[in-house]
Amino acid sequence: MAFPEAFTRRTFGHGVHAPEHKDLTRERPIRRFAFAPRLTVPLSQHIGKPAVPCVRPGQEVGRGEPIALADGFLSVPIHAPVTGVVEAIRLMPSARGPKTGAIVIKTYAADDQQVLYGAPRTIENLAPAELIQAIQDIGLAGQGGAAFPTHAKLAAAREHHVETLIVNGCECEPYQTTDHRLMLEWVDDLIAGIHFALAASGARRAIIGVEDNKPDAIDVLRRRLAADASIAVTAVRTKYPQGSAELLIKVLLKREVPAGGRSYDVGAVVQNIATLVMLGRLLPPGQGLIERVVTITGEGVKQPGNYLVPFGTPLGFVLEQVGFVGDMSRVILGGPMMGTAVSSLDVPVTKATTAIVVLPVQPATASAPRMYPCIRCGRCVAACPMHLNPSQLGLLAAKREYRAMQERFHLDACFECGSCTYVCPAHIPLVQYLRIAKALNREQAA
Repeated sequence: MAFPEAFTRRTFGHGVHAPEHKDLTRERPIRRFAFAPRLTVPLSQHIGKPAVPCVRPGQEVGRGEPIALADGFLSVPIHAPVTGVVEAIRLMPSARGPKTGAIVIKTYAADDQQVLYGAPRTIENLAPAELIQAIQDIGLAGQGGAAFPTHAKLAAAREHHVETLIVNGCECEPYQTTDHRLMLEWVDDLIAGIHFALAASGARRAIIGVEDNKPDAIDVLRRRLAADASIAVTAVRTKYPQGSAELLIKVLLKREVPAGGRSYDVGAVVQNIATLVMLGRLLPPGQGLIERVVTITGEGVKQPGNYLVPFGTPLGFVLEQVGFVGDMSRVILGGPMMGTAVSSLDVPVTKATTAIVVLPVQPATASAPRMYPCIRCGRCVAACPMHLNPSQLGLLAAKREYRAMQERFHLDACFECGSCTYVCPAHIPLVQYLRIAKALNREQAA
């Protein structure tokens, strides 16, 4: 790449440069996982109302068969990730903490992973409303971690007449390489998915934003899209948390989403790479979303890589397959900056699982970092990409002045990226304080 271009690449103000740790998996091609003997498929794998079971215990199901139906517009159906028998429908552990409703399927040992159900469509013949319905029918929810129903986001974009589809190829979280591998290996599905999303949203153009620590992906995309004037590829400087929708819009379009607003307020809709890959892959055959690519990595596993994992696969089974180094590890769903540590390996892989990071823990004899009082050094202020004052927010949180945090210091603008906690020399868990404050304010407002 040309030297001057590297210095003029776009980015946002503030943010952090955390160690990437992507070398563990960035060169490892996508591989398919074996079926676990028993899968636990949650009914709520998306934002919105949980799906409603349409099968009963004892019933045989085929791989790809609908097993739960969408409950309203902000909901998506669930499909069987494996051929087998429904063993139970009951409450099971979830990554969010409380138990949630789930369908437990006992796997047929002879299942060859062939998908048995689908409703093939000629996409070009569908009216916009039919296209939106078709996307809901395949059960697609955002694969970047938020799991917002894809059809609902595209429908809102059409309603508000957006002009630009932003494709988020930043993958700025340390350790994660799922989107990187998808851009290299499943590029045809990605391009097809972008065109389907353009048709559904009504946007006229797409811009793929890719951080410049993925030069091979940028090169592949630019060569493949050289003759496609509707899709542009823009390299952006590598920095966390560039993958935030609000920040990426600001970087690529120089537009600022207003406080409390949505991306369509500034004429854009944002979709993640993995979401559009699965859209391009599943929509023509009309097959349900039953698996996803997950980066399984960290110093606590012997065979890190990017794996295609069926939904409902318990973390314990996943980690067995990759050589889990057990007792001295902690398991994080998602990246280390925004992910959630899990307390049970019975928790299954879902549509929102971007990565499984297994990190070593300090020996019991080692002392934990001691937390000191805030010295007002300002590092958190310099790191916050939303230009908030985490130091002041943390002091107010300690006094339980949650309402003041919201009304005077814009607490709701925080999207919990964790940059403030990462740079704090006093080891104050600022982002945890802010999460608690936001949750309590929501409870009081309900």
